[in-house]
Amino acid sequence: MGKFISIDRPIAQDLPARGRSGAMHKPAMSGIPPDQAEFALTLKLDEFLPHRLNMCSGSVSTALSRIYAERYQIGVPEWRVIVILGEFGQLTAKEIGAHGQMHKTKVSRAVAGLEQRSFVTRRANAADLREAFLSLTPEGRAIYDDVAPQAVEFVNRLLASIDPSDREAFCRVLTQLTERSGAMAEDIAKPAKAG
Repeated sequence: MGKFISIDRPIAQDLPARGRSGAMHKPAMSGIPPDQAEFALTLKLDEFLPHRLNMCSGSVSTALSRIYAERYQIGVPEWRVIVILGEFGQLTAKEIGAHGQMHKTKVSRAVAGLEQRSFVTRRANAADLREAFLSLTPEGRAIYDDVAPQAVEFVNRLLASIDPSDREAFCRVLTQLTERSGAMAEDIAKPAKAG
């Protein structure tokens, strides 16, 4: 039976490495019979960590959206903007994007929709007229005050499926993966050094 990539061991030891020139080369397959080497690089999607994290995130977001989507007719980006402004009070669109890990285009569209429905208001930044300060209107704050407690309860119910002794480790691992993937993204984006 072939060997597949799973989340319980480093992926790097199975995937081809990239040399200085940018060319891909296969790692040494010590201990693997030659007739089985071709199976060692097989990527099984159901066991691939990025895919599993994406599936989990999508499932959780879909379940959470049932709390606010139908009642207030807002989507995930709009919900994130409301939650961020509900927590921090007043921010620029750029700051909202940083807090929510959202692209500026997605933030802009979400804010425009919320403004149109009078859930968010903007105030010019006298120090920099290219940007504005955004905050919730009383109507927007009412949505936050209504949905936030339900969202907290949702998380409590979700975490109830994890043994209490595992929850701290789970949160710690999520933080480590988030920080590590961010650092890797920056590293991969750097142009390959010549020579």
